[in-house]
Amino acid sequence: MPNEDKPNSVPIISLRMIRAKHIIVSLLLSVFFFFVFCFIALHGYIAWVLSNPTVAPLYSNPMQAKGLAYEDVTFPAQDGSRMMQGWYIPSEGATKTIVFSHGYGANREESWVPMYDLAHYAHSLRFNVVMFDYGFASKNNKDIATGGKKESQQLLGAISFAKEKGATEIVVWGFSMGAGTALQAGLVTKDVDAMILDSTFLLEPDTLYHNIKQNIDLPRQPSLEIMELLFPVLNGTGLNQIPYSKVKSEDYPFPVLFMHGTRDEKAPYPIAEELAANQTNPYSDSWIVEDSHHELLFREHPREYLRRVSAFLGNVQLAKASGNSQSVAAGK
Repeated sequence: MPNEDKPNSVPIISLRMIRAKHIIVSLLLSVFFFFVFCFIALHGYIAWVLSNPTVAPLYSNPMQAKGLAYEDVTFPAQDGSRMMQGWYIPSEGATKTIVFSHGYGANREESWVPMYDLAHYAHSLRFNVVMFDYGFASKNNKDIATGGKKESQQLLGAISFAKEKGATEIVVWGFSMGAGTALQAGLVTKDVDAMILDSTFLLEPDTLYHNIKQNIDLPRQPSLEIMELLFPVLNGTGLNQIPYSKVKSEDYPFPVLFMHGTRDEKAPYPIAEELAANQTNPYSDSWIVEDSHHELLFREHPREYLRRVSAFLGNVQLAKASGNSQSVAAGK
């Protein structure tokens, strides 16, 4: 007797196979999108951490650390976006001022440099000193870190403050991202007479990826593209808003001393070499130190460090005197 159920078995088996395929495809897609979500979330977390560095509280002050009399001061950022807190260390009768520009993840003390020692040294050379906290290091009104976009306005506020205090010569002494911020500020101010830049870090795609790779081995693409999309969302600043291309091609009108170590793992030293090569000011200089590390040049080579800084500051005096003589001659 023929099997009457046989004609119906084929469509039943086909329907089951189709359903199984749909389930498998759905599972695979779910797994795929889960990993995509995790991959993007990881980049989001990295972007958030970079925008919100953990900064230690102030542990001392110039009087306790070095016996330097100081004033607690506040001043506005150049764009009026916030008030800045800092210290002003006067040198009696001095009209020269050094403004310290600290690095990422630090405050005005930046103990590993160490900043108090350099502030004391600057004061011994009869410079007034301004030390202040960038917004991301503030304890009263913490802000996000933006790689120099906001910070350059805050530095310009410190420069204006020094000028209001009577400074006729202003030198910015920057470290790491504080040095990169100084270069951004230098694009728009005429109130700076010189810069000393230690371990210059300039936030751009290459250095961003270089630092990410130090901690986690992510592929360059699409990691950079994802980070570039996430930064404006998480801290309001896109990499394209940081003028790194302009900085890397700028010939600054004032003398600049670049100091950098060849074993700098955060800011590769060829960046400093490239920046230095663009400078035509006869008093600009560079010191590339074999086997030195990020922001540790002073600790590793204290005598040579201070010798070069002292010589550079002496040349700044010559440059300023030369500029004044030319101005007088032109006026005649």
